[in-house]
Amino acid sequence: MAIEVKLQAFEGPLDLLLHLIEKNKIDIYDIPIAEITDQYLDYVRQMDHEDLDTTSEFMLMAATLIDIKCRMLLPREVNEEGEEEDPRDELVRQLLEYKEYKLLSMKLRDYMENAGDVVTRKQKLPREVAAFRPKADVQELLKDMTLDRLHSIFEFVLKRQEDKIDPIRSKFGHIEKDPVSLPDKLNYVEITARRKRKISFRGLLEDQDGKMQVIVTFLAVLELMKLGKIRVVQTETFGDIEIESLEDENDTTLVGDSYTEDL
Repeated sequence: MAIEVKLQAFEGPLDLLLHLIEKNKIDIYDIPIAEITDQYLDYVRQMDHEDLDTTSEFMLMAATLIDIKCRMLLPREVNEEGEEEDPRDELVRQLLEYKEYKLLSMKLRDYMENAGDVVTRKQKLPREVAAFRPKADVQELLKDMTLDRLHSIFEFVLKRQEDKIDPIRSKFGHIEKDPVSLPDKLNYVEITARRKRKISFRGLLEDQDGKMQVIVTFLAVLELMKLGKIRVVQTETFGDIEIESLEDENDTTLVGDSYTEDL
């Protein structure tokens, strides 16, 4: 004899079925489909049928339960492995998934309600731990890029620098410029990459005044790659090569400060 149950509003047909199973203390893997179907239909008959969307969901599940009820009366079908198939298997799977999601949603709701009672403190690491940087993997930094490709761009920019020389005025005399400082170039490339996050490798070299500036800038790029401060990427074949900063934009330390020699 079926147990009479007075039901309230439910979120959906699976929520109703799960309530019936738990209320009647039924094993979810061995559902008495006839009993559950009768109780389910009793609830559907009492529903407010003005909300057609909600009603249609419950009616669809009612049709599914009736179909399973009918198939339970017939001889069991046999799968390819020669095992009998239980018509309730798919319903059991849906109920278990719904139960898992429902428990997770309840846990998330508890986290949200109790979030105001949680206070976290700022992470405080020892100075030597905070200053640690893993050894840079040059191959990882280059990825699909090759040094030959970088070198070809470097030579191209040098050639353009030579083309800028006026063949007439260049013979009037030679004016010595201030020596090019590698530490300054290291700081320049590092700060530019850190601020802009990504810069064009070709554009960086072409912005330099003179061959020596280009050479030292290229050396600075290689040194920063070796130290793991930047990496070189090319997002598409034959596309522009970009220098990407791997540092925090708020960092104030500079590699060039540890260099003293000038070129």
